[in-house]
Amino acid sequence: MKRVGVIVGREWSFPPRFIDEVNRRNLGVIAEYAKLGGTRMDERIPYAVIVDRISHEVPYYRTYLKHAVLEGVTVINNPFMWSADDKFFGASLCSKLGLAHPKTVALPNKDYVPAIVPTESLRNLEYPLNWQAIVDYVGLPCILKDAHGGGWRGVYVCHSIEELIRYYDSSGLLTMIAQELIRWDYYVRVMCIGRREILPMPYDTHNRRYLPDDNYLSAELRERVIQDSSKLVQALGYDMNTVEWAIKDGIPYAIDFMNPAPDMDINSLTPRYFDWVVTKMADLVIERAINPQPPLAELRWAKLF
Repeated sequence: MKRVGVIVGREWSFPPRFIDEVNRRNLGVIAEYAKLGGTRMDERIPYAVIVDRISHEVPYYRTYLKHAVLEGVTVINNPFMWSADDKFFGASLCSKLGLAHPKTVALPNKDYVPAIVPTESLRNLEYPLNWQAIVDYVGLPCILKDAHGGGWRGVYVCHSIEELIRYYDSSGLLTMIAQELIRWDYYVRVMCIGRREILPMPYDTHNRRYLPDDNYLSAELRERVIQDSSKLVQALGYDMNTVEWAIKDGIPYAIDFMNPAPDMDINSLTPRYFDWVVTKMADLVIERAINPQPPLAELRWAKLF
């Protein structure tokens, strides 16, 4: 009997439905909540597959998952790639893959830990920043946001250099990016499961809710969003992710795709999309448990390009 471990936080709807869906199929795979504590460096992992929904907020879980990969466990998603991912890397990746992406600039931190003495520790940094050159590149208004953030936290729309600097000055220890603002005609979140099951979902960014509508995009535009999303998750190696596209004048711009623990709550997704996600995730983990893929082979980044 193959075991699937699920690592979760406070979410209440997806984990039990997913576990029930895997177990009810009776295919020789059992899903359960993983139990961890005091991991030894030679510890055997009892799971064939681990689904990670919360290690971005619990550092010990990320440490455990890296050990699990070394032990041959399939972790969804690969913790090595997730640890290395950030929004500026994503922008550069889009450029390499030939996908449309807002113009983006990575900014030095505003503040640092006490051991950093600016006049001695930061001699490689230009000071002051050339804010005019930055806004000349990304345009105004622009977006300022945390390169490692999520959930729309710490995202600012800046209408002037003064406003950009003011929000930047309040960013503390965060690494921020300045980004071109795309005033979209359509906005979709695309759920990607197993790098092959891809579902565009119209999304209302103002009210933070999905809008089930099969006719929201034209057939041609829908297919392009699917293909572009596939390119991204294939390059990143994520088996569970959402890719967000802001579509302007028929061009999909990749806005955010660092979502390796995407929102899967039934109240967010709506029952229609929720049922699809539960079914496809169950299909994925059962397949990976029965036919494991060597996780270490995915750490060769050269194949991205």
